[in-house]
Amino acid sequence: MTLTADYIQSTYEKIKDDTIQTPTVRASRLSPRLGFDLFLKLENLQHTNAFKARGALAKLLTLSDAQKHAGVIACSAGNHAQGVAYHATNLGIPSVIVMPEGTPFNKIQRTQDFGAKVVIHGNGFDDSVAFTKDMADRDGLTFIHPFDDIDVVAGQGSVAIEMLAQQPDLDVIVVPIGGGGLIAGMATAAKAIKPDVQVIGAQALLFDAVKSAIDGTPPHFAGASLAEGIAVKAPSENNIGIIRNTVDRIETATEEEIEDAIFDLLSNEKIVAEGAAGAGMAVINQLRDELQGKKVGLVVCGGNIDSRILSTLILRGLVRDGRITRLTFVIDDRPGQLSEISRLIGEAGANVVEVIHQRMFQSVALKQAELDVVIEARDIEHVRDIVGVLRDKGFNVSTNNETL
Repeated sequence: MTLTADYIQSTYEKIKDDTIQTPTVRASRLSPRLGFDLFLKLENLQHTNAFKARGALAKLLTLSDAQKHAGVIACSAGNHAQGVAYHATNLGIPSVIVMPEGTPFNKIQRTQDFGAKVVIHGNGFDDSVAFTKDMADRDGLTFIHPFDDIDVVAGQGSVAIEMLAQQPDLDVIVVPIGGGGLIAGMATAAKAIKPDVQVIGAQALLFDAVKSAIDGTPPHFAGASLAEGIAVKAPSENNIGIIRNTVDRIETATEEEIEDAIFDLLSNEKIVAEGAAGAGMAVINQLRDELQGKKVGLVVCGGNIDSRILSTLILRGLVRDGRITRLTFVIDDRPGQLSEISRLIGEAGANVVEVIHQRMFQSVALKQAELDVVIEARDIEHVRDIVGVLRDKGFNVSTNNETL
């Protein structure tokens, strides 16, 4: 069967009553900063907080009564797992999910909470999928692939139908790419609805299998990516063929760019986005100059980021922005120094978060001490003003920020 816009539309008619028509909203703070209108398709508000629930339901609705009775199996580190588990349970279908070793416990727990039996096996999706297929054959289960299945891809393509209905004048749609199912479905639907809309794919540089296949260059597979949901080494050949014919270009983002983009979405728009959506936002930041004057849509494809990673990311973002800064002082080891420093920082409008006073483990002179003071300020300019005041008062102070 060939994927067509009509098939995506008919699939959407079947799933729309049991999926959330997520909003497409203007990014009110990021848009002025970027210099063009950015619209966010909030699939992080979908059932199980990711677009994967659409494709999972689309596939489950095609099963025969015998297949439903026997049950289904899927291989996923998170979003596809939860989408299959959620909709299978709602339809009364038993489900088994194979998750790679090292999958965060909260994702395992959520998948179990949705009613699935979880089996841990393999190192990443590509290592686990063969085991999953063998288990499906052994136990008579229907295997639901996360992206290499026309019904799944058709379900994911429904995102574009809603997006262009909600914001018909979009000039550009940016879509994250892992196995290629989301962008293959969306590009097929979007080009049928609005042929002149530009579809741009976004990948993590560490897992750029689709871009490398299109460009004819060796892929990069190196280390763990923050965009774990799109960290796919073996994308679908069928999807690559569709992407080749429908997607205008594919760009990649570094881990640092993805991290910054997630922080931007959270701090500016109060939107929790996982790494895949961060890759899309990072590509938009890269293309900022050439996107001027256009209306740009981004699929915030999911919000299932690990809470520990998110908390660390927030702190790192605050440090990069200068809103949290470590000031290091070399002071005379005499009473009153810390009190004077705290007074000056407070009078300058900043808050002291942490103080570490070193006397024993230090490299300064015997009658001196090293003092680390972590402060919370408005921004990097505020920190610069505070450092200036402290230096004017004769304090020897340096910071963790090389620009100060």
